[in-house]
Amino acid sequence: MNTPPRPNTRRSSGTPTRRSVLGALALVAGGAIWWHRPSFAAEAAVAVPAPKIDPASLDASATAVLAGGCFWGVQGVYQHVKGVTSAVSGYAGGDESTAKYESVGSGRTGHAEAVRISFDPRQVSYARLLQIYFSVVHDPTQLNRQGPDTGTQYRSAIFAQNVEQARIAQAYIAQLTEAKTFGGKPVVTTVELQKRFYPAEAYHQDYLTLHPDEPYIAYNDLPKVDNLKKLFADRYSPRPVLVKNGA
Repeated sequence: MNTPPRPNTRRSSGTPTRRSVLGALALVAGGAIWWHRPSFAAEAAVAVPAPKIDPASLDASATAVLAGGCFWGVQGVYQHVKGVTSAVSGYAGGDESTAKYESVGSGRTGHAEAVRISFDPRQVSYARLLQIYFSVVHDPTQLNRQGPDTGTQYRSAIFAQNVEQARIAQAYIAQLTEAKTFGGKPVVTTVELQKRFYPAEAYHQDYLTLHPDEPYIAYNDLPKVDNLKKLFADRYSPRPVLVKNGA
C-alpha cells in the first residue's frame, strides 16, 4: 500500500500521527505486526444543540466547504450523511498556485485541508451539516491543530459560500459559545468568505474507505463515523458516496 507522507505532524502521547502510519505500514508489509482497531476515538464526540437558525430551502443542490483537521476524516464522515451527494477533499484559504499537498503541508500557504460538500438542502440543511461538524467531525476548541496534527493547515474553518451561510455559521458559533457547549472553552472556528476551493490529489480521495485498517484512520477517523451513526442515526447512511464513483 503506497501511502503519501504527511509532513509537519507532531505526535501526541499514544496517538498515531500520519507520519507514524508510514512506519507502521512498513512493518505490516514485512509481516511484523498486526493492527487491532481500537474501540475508542482520539477525540470524543460532543452532543451539541441543534442550530436555532435553520432556514428551509427549496433548492435542489447547494455546496458547503468545511475544514476541521485532516481531510481524510472530514470527507469520510460526510460521505455517510444522507442528503450529501458528493464530498471532495481539497484545499481552501490560499492561492491556486500553492494548492498542492507538498506546499500546504508547510503551513505557510494560508490553505486549510478542507472538504467541499455538495448536498440536497431538501434532505439535509446547511445548519444540520454544521451541527454534525461541531459534534462529531472535529474539536472546534483546538487552535491550528486537530488531535495529533498541528499547523494552520489543520485549523477549524468554515468557508462560507455566500453571505447567508456566513450568517448561519456565525449565529451558530455564538449560540454554542453562549451555551458553554464545550465546557467553557472558546470556539476558535473561523468563518471565511470569498475563498476558493481546490480539489486535492487523487490519492487523497475516499481515503478512509480505501484504507480503513491504517492505524491513523482506525484511531482518529473511523470512530467519527461511528459517532455519526450513534448521534445522528436519522442522518446516517451505511453506503458512502465516493468520489471514484462520480458522486
